[in-house]
Amino acid sequence: MTLGRWRFSDLRFGLAVVLPALALFNVVTDPARAGLWAVAVLMLVAALDAGVPGAQRSPGPVAEGSAAARWLPWVLRLFVPLQLALLVAGGLAAARGDLGVALSLSVAVGLVTGAQGITFAHELGHSRHRPDRFLAWVLMTSVNYPHFMVEHYRGHHPRAATWDDPASARRGESLWRFLPRTLWGSFASAWRLEALRLRQHRRSWLGSPLVWSFALNVALVPVLWSLFATEVIVFWIGQSVVAVGLLETVNYIEHYGLQRHTTAQGAREPFGVAHAWNADHAVSNALLVNLQRHSDHHMHAWKPFPTLVPQPGPQLPTGYAGCIWLALVPPLWFGLMHPRLDALARSAPGAR
Repeated sequence: MTLGRWRFSDLRFGLAVVLPALALFNVVTDPARAGLWAVAVLMLVAALDAGVPGAQRSPGPVAEGSAAARWLPWVLRLFVPLQLALLVAGGLAAARGDLGVALSLSVAVGLVTGAQGITFAHELGHSRHRPDRFLAWVLMTSVNYPHFMVEHYRGHHPRAATWDDPASARRGESLWRFLPRTLWGSFASAWRLEALRLRQHRRSWLGSPLVWSFALNVALVPVLWSLFATEVIVFWIGQSVVAVGLLETVNYIEHYGLQRHTTAQGAREPFGVAHAWNADHAVSNALLVNLQRHSDHHMHAWKPFPTLVPQPGPQLPTGYAGCIWLALVPPLWFGLMHPRLDALARSAPGAR
């Protein structure tokens, strides 16, 4: 079905405003239970992905150059003020509540700023347009994780699915072992990469957006402490912890156990279909703007999200929403993923 020059299915990405709008409603009307509602929504998305017939396959890509391809990126841009409004509303609600309310709000807002805010920042950061990349910095600074803007594009993309990449999980590595490794490794790598860039361009640290974003994050905590109740600090830091935890859990899922060959001289095999896990589940793909078409994204990093194509490579047992729950229980995760890794190894070229 078409709507003018649009396919009706192209409008599915409008679902991206549903989660922040729902979270904002719960933050304002029921802050004490907003976190429970947010967890219930995440479980519902996982159930829809896994249980609804036909929901395991998303509609095809949007044609490059079409009206939809030109206008759908505005979903990402318009999300930025919505996230900022959600953070302000959460802070105000935390100031009026107790510690339990602040923790509930942290979960409610953090699931949105992590699941969608960081995902949209990731997509905006891949844009060729400077204003879009600025908006990506705003979103990542709002979750106290601005070094992602350096490490992801200059670190993770060149090194994904290799042992050099702190954001790629190794076979047999549990989520709980992966998290400390990726959190420290990504932070340290980002600062090394930024130092290298500044030396190459003969610029000072004062010209680094990473320095200014990091300084803003550090300075904001004592400012909030002096102006507001402790609960606001708990909310601000808590939503960041939830958001970053969600991001790194998704990183864990995306390349788990997959590895590109590296020569003795350090040359890496080109990134291919087999080096990322994919899922084409309709609900989570609409909410996460096709992030689950991950192989195509890595092979064509500048490609806008509506035009990403599903690939025949490694397939996850369900969408990201469901895999997040699975990854929390290592024996369950290993039991589902290791047979898939073994099957991929047997089907690889040259395998006996």
